[in-house]
Amino acid sequence: MARRKIVAGNWKMNMTPSQAVALCAELKDLVKSDDVDVVYCVPAIDIIPVVEAVKGTNVAVGAEDMSFEEKGAFTGEISADMLLDAGVKYVIIGHSERREYHKEDDASLNKKVLKAIEKGLTPILCCGETLEQREMGITLDWIRTQIKSDLKDVTAAQVAELVIAYEPIWAIGTGKTATTAQAEEVCKAIRECIAEVYGTDTAEKVRIQYGGSVNAGNAAELFAQPNIDGGLVGGASLKADFGKIVCYK
Repeated sequence: MARRKIVAGNWKMNMTPSQAVALCAELKDLVKSDDVDVVYCVPAIDIIPVVEAVKGTNVAVGAEDMSFEEKGAFTGEISADMLLDAGVKYVIIGHSERREYHKEDDASLNKKVLKAIEKGLTPILCCGETLEQREMGITLDWIRTQIKSDLKDVTAAQVAELVIAYEPIWAIGTGKTATTAQAEEVCKAIRECIAEVYGTDTAEKVRIQYGGSVNAGNAAELFAQPNIDGGLVGGASLKADFGKIVCYK
């Protein structure tokens, strides 16, 4: 089946609110597309001004993280209800930087996935391996474990609506990119894992992105692969070139 492409920019800890609004204005006409879903996943402080800045455009806004708690004494956290009320549609869950720097494990990420779905947010669930794990030949086993753990108790219907982003950790922000064959191999394995657990129909519906130094030069080749349905884009999403990634054809 033909799955609609989705290209999401992960701004990470970049862009003050005023800079964010300026970037939205710069990208507005460059990311116009009838064929691709476009998402800006922005720092929490930028969410409200960016939601306002993209009104009337084809861009949806995502958060870079969220708490699995409803509310309460969790200083520094942000809840799903807060994100929804601010106009957020998507939320990145399990990015490798969160897993590494904030020691997020699969049990807590599973809670986040379940909470996001419960509240009506679309998770962009990240998975990926380190260079050491790739060299050990355990990439596919590692990622299958992440997927199965993070999606525990998620129904087939819910899985069909979420987004999975494969991001080889060794290719994030390094300028290194997995070869097209490497990226397709893992995205295909992710789809096969989903089919094994949830059935072929669900696996054919779920959208799988590649993330890891995606740029204007390699987007078309990557997105042409049968199991790659778009990209989770880091540094290149902060430049005018992001428009060339969205409009890759």
